[in-house]
Amino acid sequence: MSRYIELVFNLPLNSRFTYTMSDHMPTPELGSRVMAPFGRRKLPGFVVGFPSAAPVGLKQLRDIERVIDATPLFDDTFLELAIWVSEMYHCSLGEALSAMTPTGRSEREAPGLGPDEEAYHVVPDQLSADQAKALEAVTTGSPGLYYLDGITGSGKTEVFLRVAEFVLARGQSVIYLVPEIALTHQVVDTLRARLSVPCAVLHSRLTPSQRLGEWNRIRSGEARVVIGARSAVFAPLQDLGLIVLDEEHESGYKSSSAPRYHARQVAMKRCARAGAYLLMGSATPSVEAWYLMEQGRIQRLELRGRVAGGKLPDIDLVPLKGSDKALSKQLVEEIRATHSAGKQSILFLNRRGFSYFFHCRSCGYEMKCRSCSVNLTYHKQAGRMVCHYCGYKTQPIQVCPDCGSLDLGYSGFGTERVEEELSAHFPDLRIGRLDSDSVRVKGSLETTITAFRKGELDILLGTQMVAKGLNFPGVRLVGIVMADTGLQMPDFRAAERCFGLIVQVAGRAGRFVPDGRVLVQSFRPEHAAVRLAVEGNREAFYRSELETRRLLGFPPFSRLIRIVVRGKKPELVRATAESVATSLRGPLQEQGVGELLGPADCPLAVISGNLRVQLLIRCGSFDRVQGLLSRFLSRFESPRGLHLEIDVDPSALL
Repeated sequence: MSRYIELVFNLPLNSRFTYTMSDHMPTPELGSRVMAPFGRRKLPGFVVGFPSAAPVGLKQLRDIERVIDATPLFDDTFLELAIWVSEMYHCSLGEALSAMTPTGRSEREAPGLGPDEEAYHVVPDQLSADQAKALEAVTTGSPGLYYLDGITGSGKTEVFLRVAEFVLARGQSVIYLVPEIALTHQVVDTLRARLSVPCAVLHSRLTPSQRLGEWNRIRSGEARVVIGARSAVFAPLQDLGLIVLDEEHESGYKSSSAPRYHARQVAMKRCARAGAYLLMGSATPSVEAWYLMEQGRIQRLELRGRVAGGKLPDIDLVPLKGSDKALSKQLVEEIRATHSAGKQSILFLNRRGFSYFFHCRSCGYEMKCRSCSVNLTYHKQAGRMVCHYCGYKTQPIQVCPDCGSLDLGYSGFGTERVEEELSAHFPDLRIGRLDSDSVRVKGSLETTITAFRKGELDILLGTQMVAKGLNFPGVRLVGIVMADTGLQMPDFRAAERCFGLIVQVAGRAGRFVPDGRVLVQSFRPEHAAVRLAVEGNREAFYRSELETRRLLGFPPFSRLIRIVVRGKKPELVRATAESVATSLRGPLQEQGVGELLGPADCPLAVISGNLRVQLLIRCGSFDRVQGLLSRFLSRFESPRGLHLEIDVDPSALL
C-alpha cells in the first residue's frame, strides 16, 4: 500500500505537492526535509502533511528520493507561524519556511561561543532610579508590549539583561534581537558573561552547517537564549518568555526579499501567541512606535540621563556648502585634540567607495550603470567603477564618450576617500574602516571592532555598522562626515532616517568621559531633521513628523502595501502594471476599503536591466484589503519573464 507525503518547495507556488514513499524508506516526520524530483530537477522539500489518499485525478505519483533530516526542523506550532507569515506577506508556504529555517545538510559548531572568548560588560552595583522603575514595571506587569525609551547610554542593555534573568529564572526562554550582524559578537559576549544558561547565535554570516547546528541546539532545548539578527525571531525555542528587540527603529529588521517580513511584527505575533513579553528599545523610536506609545498601546518606560557617568556630548553643526573636502578644518582639529588627550574618534559616512559621481566637466556626461538607473561609484583601491545595486564593474573612462574631453573628474565622497584624507592628515594614527567592502574577509569585522575596543586603533571610520549600539569606552569624538546623504531620496521615511542616524551616531561619544564631542557636517544644515537632531529635540521632531504624515495619509495614520512589477520588457511591464491597477482599483473603491496610487516608475526605475513600476495601496481596512489582494493573487498569472513583488508595510519606496 502506498504511503503519501505532502511537500512544499522554496518556489513562488502556492500549492502543496503529493508524493509517495517506497516501502524500504523510513517515514520522515512532519517538519523534516526530503529530496524529491520536481520537473526535471531534484529539490529539497519540507514535509507539511501526510494525506490518506492521492489527490483526485492524479493517477501516477512520484517517489521521494531520500530523507535529509534525521530529526525534524519544526513542529505543528512552527508550521502555524509559517502559514501566518505566508498569508501576511503574500508568499508561498515553501518560501516562508525556507526563510525561517536553516539550509544546511550537516551540522558544525558556530564560532564565538568558546569558553575563552573575552566578555566585555561591567555589572553595575545598583540600577538608576529610572532603570529600577522600568524593571519593576515589566517584572510586575502582565506580558505584553513594553518600550525602553531612553537616550544613548541611558542603560537600556542592563534592563534588557535583568528582564532576561527574570524570565530565565521562571524556566522560560529568551530571544535577543539586534539589527546588525556587527553587534552580534558584542551581545554574545555580554549575555554569556551574565546569563547562566547556554546561548545560541543565529545570523546570516554563519555557514549553513553552523546555522543548522545552532538550530538543533535550540530545538532540543540545549540553548535557552538565542541571540541574532532579523531571522533569529523564528528560533524554535520552547516555552518562549521574552523577545528583546534592541534598536527597534532600525530598517535592518525588515526583509528585502520574499517573505518581506518585519521582525517587529513577527515578534508581536509570537509573543501574543506565547503569552510572552516583547521588550523593545531605542534612543530614536520609529515614528510608528512613538505614535503607539502616545496612544498607550505600547507601555513607555523612560530612561533619562547616562548611567556610566558621561554626559550627553556637545554637538556642533558644521556647514559644508562650498567645500570639496570630506573633512572640515574643525573636524581635523578635533581629531587631533582627541588623540592628544589619549582618546579615540569615530567617523561615520553612510556611503562606501571613493566617489559616487564620476563625470565630464565639459559637457556633464555621467558614468551610469549599463543595467541600472544609478551612477557608478568609483572604488579607487580596486581601480573600478562599481554599481552597488547589480555589482556591474568597469574601468574608469579616460576620455568623455560624448564630447571627447579629457577634463574628467569625480565629486562626492565615500568611506574610501575619507580614509585617504585621514591618512594624509594623520599619517601616524592607526585607522580602521568598517564597510561592506572592508569586511569581506571572514572574521575581519570582529577583529576590527575588538581592536578598536582595546585601544589598538585611534580612528574607526565606517558606514551604518558603527552607528548601531556599539559601546566603546575610549571614544571622545564622533564626526558625522555628511549628515544628509539620504534626505534627497523620494521616500516618506527620509527625514526619520536622517534624524535617527545623527542621534544614534552622536550617542557613541562621551559615554564614559565628561567631555564628549560631536561634529555634524551637512550641506543642508537648515533642514528640520538635521537641526532638531543636533539640538536633541526629539519631541519637536516627532510632533512635526507625525503632523506631516497625518496630512499626507502615510503611516502610522494608514498602512501601505506596495506592489512592484518588474521585468526586462518595458512595454510588458507597463501593460501588466496597468492591468493590475485596473483589477484592484475597482474593488477597492466599491468596497470602500482602500485607495490605489499609481502605477508609476519606482524612483530607482531600472535595476539589473529590469524596469520597475510600482503601485501603492493605502489601506482603510487592512484585513479586508489583505483578503482582496489574496483573492486577486490566486487568480493572477504572471507573464513569462515578469515578476510581481508584494511588500506589506514597506520600509522604503525606492
